Amino acid sequence: MPEKPTDDAPVLVWFRRDLRLDDHPALSAACASGRPVVPVFLLDEVVEGQGACPKWRLGLAVEAFAARLAERGARLILRRGRADRAIVELAARTGATAVFRTRAHDPEDRARDAAVDAALRARGVACRDFDGHVLHEPDRVATEQGGYYKVYSPYWRAVSRLDVPAPLPAPRALHAPASWPQSDRLADWNLGGAMNRGAPVVARHVTVGEAAAVRRLERFVECGIDGYAAARDDLGAEGTSGLSENLTYGEISIRRCWHAALRAREEGRGGAEAFLRELVWRDFAYHLMWHTPHLTNRNWREGWADFPWSRDAGSEVAQAWMRGRTGIDLVDAAMREMFVTGRMHNRARMIAASYLTKHLLTHWRVGQDWFAECLADWDPASNALGWQWVAGSGPDAAPFFRVFNPDTQREKFDPDRRYIDRWIAEERADPSPEALSYFDAIPRRWRMSAGDPRPAPAVALRDGRERALSAYRTLREA
Repeated sequence: MPEKPTDDAPVLVWFRRDLRLDDHPALSAACASGRPVVPVFLLDEVVEGQGACPKWRLGLAVEAFAARLAERGARLILRRGRADRAIVELAARTGATAVFRTRAHDPEDRARDAAVDAALRARGVACRDFDGHVLHEPDRVATEQGGYYKVYSPYWRAVSRLDVPAPLPAPRALHAPASWPQSDRLADWNLGGAMNRGAPVVARHVTVGEAAAVRRLERFVECGIDGYAAARDDLGAEGTSGLSENLTYGEISIRRCWHAALRAREEGRGGAEAFLRELVWRDFAYHLMWHTPHLTNRNWREGWADFPWSRDAGSEVAQAWMRGRTGIDLVDAAMREMFVTGRMHNRARMIAASYLTKHLLTHWRVGQDWFAECLADWDPASNALGWQWVAGSGPDAAPFFRVFNPDTQREKFDPDRRYIDRWIAEERADPSPEALSYFDAIPRRWRMSAGDPRPAPAVALRDGRERALSAYRTLREA
């Protein structure tokens, strides 16, 4: 049992996807209480289940955040185990009478947090949730009829009129407990173990930690936001903010990004409105996931259970897609960019997803799971909504009969083939370093090399389109 509550009883601040000091309502409230603050990160059942690249990148985020806390004279206490047991045990050890945390929204996190709440209540420990991961909490935005939004445009119109609280400053100091509890060593967790030889390759392309994330936002607003509306679709340009990686781990606040873009719009900066809409698209994904949790694991729209998608991730065509060997240049370039950098250009994501789900008639869950394994900026809501949007089975979806043609997309968004040439090495006289690094990152068992010939298309574009449309017509008739 915890010690009798006193004004000196510590507060545990449980960090998850919010690894920052700036604009952290839970941390600010704990510091404002005047009580000792014990920052905590758990390698719990949810974190254990993450894919290779997200878990590796999370380890980098935790390491950077622990160093930032140390600069303030604090420590990040690391514990491993089921959350309901680990957090209760830590509260008992420290005499903490309260646990503060940022509110979580995805189904797995909500189930874990409910179990933690019950365990803490049984021990007389209070648990408080705070806003901070999204601009607008999903259960506080409703239609005029009191329901939830299923289409993005009216959602944007509704929330664009709402105020977003100004970001909170980082606490000046964290009141330390009389003694720090024991902590695991991050290195012992081996969070990057499943990355194998890919880790040093991807490490060259990530931007880790709160300070780096803030600089990234500042550079984007200063140099990139004006042309964002057009440049964000240019595959050969660095036209996006790159902040999805940092937002995933909470290394920067979504509210800070919003207010920076809002100021840019007030100054008449050209791409600010488009960037604001992208931030709200992220919120929309969380809004949908909160109200319809099945968004993450089954078709959102009714009537799609009988669509003839293959679920075989080991099939020849699915493996060709995963390995960037479909023979479709733009699709293969996209898949290789992801394996080398941990990210994929958003336009390329749509094209690669469309080819898998429509031309190859492979279930979107196969692609979703592969992205969850390979993306450093993997996000449970955005990943699920993106896949279902492209596949045609989701809310606010692109109609299934809208099949992205990689060749016409290349002509429009990569006319000089800069993107393709950056990521594909085979049959090039002078391959780029990035294209060659793909072969340093992939598993040796794939037996691929830069000297291989380019494969014939796994499915020809015209044939794949006709097969997809035929399947869709059969589904509608049924």
